[in-house]
Amino acid sequence: MTRTLYELQGQDDKRFSPFCWRTRMALAHKGLEATFEPVQFSQKDKIAFSNQKLVPVLRDGETVIADSWTIACYLEDKYPDAASLFGGSVGQGLARNMNFWVDMSIHPALARVIVADTFDNAIDTADQVYFRESRESRFGMTLEEFSPRSDADVSKLQNVLSPAIATLNVQPFLSGDAPAYADYILFGTVKWAAASTDRIVFPNDGPFGAWLIRMYDLFDGYARTSGAAAA
Repeated sequence: MTRTLYELQGQDDKRFSPFCWRTRMALAHKGLEATFEPVQFSQKDKIAFSNQKLVPVLRDGETVIADSWTIACYLEDKYPDAASLFGGSVGQGLARNMNFWVDMSIHPALARVIVADTFDNAIDTADQVYFRESRESRFGMTLEEFSPRSDADVSKLQNVLSPAIATLNVQPFLSGDAPAYADYILFGTVKWAAASTDRIVFPNDGPFGAWLIRMYDLFDGYARTSGAAAA
């Protein structure tokens, strides 16, 4: 069966979408092979077949699935004999909570820290006008005003991250003794930052730093060698 993941592509072929990385890690966890089709912001026609405008989009044979959470649930149901992403319905419910928490708390805090860096370092030249205009309309100010690269914003981000750090202080993965989809949700966000800035915005020491090493080592170092902006 042919399996293709359509994912966001930036400058120098960087794959910086946190949502696409969630799906990349989910596929690796399940041991499912896929080809990866790059899609720039200005190439929404490439995913018109999905009847929406956002990546990731997974085409699995004749089946088309959009949205990282929906894809994860599809993979869990479609391939039950492969390693579980959730460890059952209770784990799936807790992972959904993590999905909302990262999207609603971590991403807004991280955007304050790195959106200007993302524009400079991750957005392809062909997409820069679109990215700037769409984000500045959303924020009501320039990218540089919204994201002034301040240490105070980094501190706020790390404060928001404190529940995850506390969890990792008592267990090796957010999901417990082994990684699962809850870990890939937050790790995708780390990959967004890694592609966008050389500044240290997530802790690289302590329990969070140790977790990052474990995450980058998964699947024979998959996240170090796949896509740009590895550790």
